[in-house]
Amino acid sequence: MDEELVALLAAGEEHGMELLLATYAPMMRYIAAPILSAPEEIEECVSDAAMRVWERIGQFDRRRGEFRTWLTAITRNAAIDRSRAAARRPETVALETQADASVPAAEEELVRRERAAELRGALAELSAADRMLFYRKYYYLQPSAQIAAELGMSERAVEGRLYRLKKKLKKALGGQNDA
Repeated sequence: MDEELVALLAAGEEHGMELLLATYAPMMRYIAAPILSAPEEIEECVSDAAMRVWERIGQFDRRRGEFRTWLTAITRNAAIDRSRAAARRPETVALETQADASVPAAEEELVRRERAAELRGALAELSAADRMLFYRKYYYLQPSAQIAAELGMSERAVEGRLYRLKKKLKKALGGQNDA
């Protein structure tokens, strides 16, 4: 199914976009909902993400992961971008401050990449259930109440597991405070 969808999108077929939305729009809304509050923002985010997929389908590499995973990342990033843009709208930011903040030093970027690789390695050591719990809370930004309801757990149990996961990750990362 995904192979056919990717082929249609790569060929620039409109049917590919229709199939993408028919198949994945509910999942895309599910990912955007915890990040964006207004229903119209969520729908615009789904449209934005679909357009990003359309424009960047050539960047999808089946060897690096599944299409669904790639689509999830694009949707999450589109929701975060939309949320940040909404947060900036009411305020005016000085151009020089914005320019300074947007270009990290080469050393900072190297450190960030190394720490990200360390975190991915530590996450790989977790059980699949714990890893998914971590991603749902800290990557997809889902509220603990939503996670608890969908997993049939109490909110307190979810928070307890997350606390233990953070301790385990902190230990695995050498006591760094960013876990």
